[in-house]
Amino acid sequence: FAWRDPGVLGPLRGGQLISLAIGGGSILAWLWLSRRTFAGGPERARRYTPANSASPKLRDSLEPMPIRILIVDADSGTQRLFAQACRDQGYEVSLAKDHSAGLKLWKRDKPDLILLDASLPRGRAYEMASSVRAQEGSDHVPIVMVTVTSDADERVKVFRAGADAQLSQPVDPRELVARIRSLLVRFGPPDVAAPVAGRIIAFYGAKGGAGTTTLAVNSAIALRRELQRRVALVDGRLQFGDHRIFLDLGLDRKTIVDAVTAPTIDVDLLKSVMVQHSSGVDLLLSPPTPESADHVRHDDLPKILGLLRPQYDFVLVDVESRLDETTLHVLDSADSVMVVMAPDLPSVKDVRMLLETVSRLGWEPDKITLILNRANAAGGISVRGVESALERSIDYAIINEFGTAITAVNTGAPFMFTRPGSLLGRSLMELVRGIDARRAVRHAAADPTLATADLRSVGAGAGDAIESMPPVASRARRTRPTS
Repeated sequence: FAWRDPGVLGPLRGGQLISLAIGGGSILAWLWLSRRTFAGGPERARRYTPANSASPKLRDSLEPMPIRILIVDADSGTQRLFAQACRDQGYEVSLAKDHSAGLKLWKRDKPDLILLDASLPRGRAYEMASSVRAQEGSDHVPIVMVTVTSDADERVKVFRAGADAQLSQPVDPRELVARIRSLLVRFGPPDVAAPVAGRIIAFYGAKGGAGTTTLAVNSAIALRRELQRRVALVDGRLQFGDHRIFLDLGLDRKTIVDAVTAPTIDVDLLKSVMVQHSSGVDLLLSPPTPESADHVRHDDLPKILGLLRPQYDFVLVDVESRLDETTLHVLDSADSVMVVMAPDLPSVKDVRMLLETVSRLGWEPDKITLILNRANAAGGISVRGVESALERSIDYAIINEFGTAITAVNTGAPFMFTRPGSLLGRSLMELVRGIDARRAVRHAAADPTLATADLRSVGAGAGDAIESMPPVASRARRTRPTS
């Protein structure tokens, strides 16, 4: 391993360390690997590379391989169900229909977990589990056996064969995923056992006309083009979504209606429905007409967001300004809610009511980020005045540059795509870097090897971007204003 980012020191599989010595302009990496770490041989060793970082150069060369699940089941329907549940979490799947093929794949691929159908003919599932345990040595592979019944005799038989967990048919995919994650955390290395999924960021306008869609669309493009993140943008304004106008797309494109009217919604279906913008952002468009929005049930959007989460670094969703059942489901499923307001009394009133409402929902205090859009608009309430009325700090203040914003909307060319260096673009980058910083902190908590490079990438250029801007464009005060 060699790279030129200094000061990197992080744990590998099994708690091993890369230590870097810097001398003569070059970097020498000494890597000590215990025999237990790579008992599976060189193929397994190559699979476990250091975790992802924010630096594109590092990310391209050090991208971690996905966790591999071996599914042994004679029933094709059950195979597909289990395989899809695993793939939706970003896991790599190998399939076998009998114990003989399963043993061959176990020896060849060295999976991280085996999902085994206990009803294979002539007790072959129990034979396979016993064979794996007899041959694996110290490199323990978790085995989940799926049985037809859940009586005590069956469970005893399963555990005597060497399985680590048992599930009974019919198996809920959510229970299956939860059990897999639990076993990977228990038996797997910390750097690959619990892959960190992307963050769901909801943009909610305190009232119509606050500029919520403008900020959502341009934030998505900035995350993709300026920070090289994988980004999906979902138009959750189901009846009157405007992403087509903002991005100059026609009514002939597929929409969320094509997804929710299919027999089942899965990742492959969503990939076929989503539209890739020339900026690199993947789009899920709103229904083409207000009446077709009736096809979308209140639980469809949260389900779709959950399927997209493992596929992207960020899933941004632009939601309706009213707190109906669909919107509340989306906001509940989001990691962060960007509440966008304008510097006027109706916005202040609506935000105050929103804060009072969500305080009763049990949300974490830092789930909501307050954004004052057009903060320096002539005649608008000042940042300090808004903070005083809300008794809470504004997190980000975005400047008012009406000409840039309206031109972008009318031409279907977002300003972060055509004019990222404008005052408005540089103002928005403060918000975008803040969004990305929270992801970096979350990744660092899950894997310390991410901390140094990821946080360094977030901070790079942040000061330069706002140095020449008016004071209102910088990050707002986070302390409670004095009376």
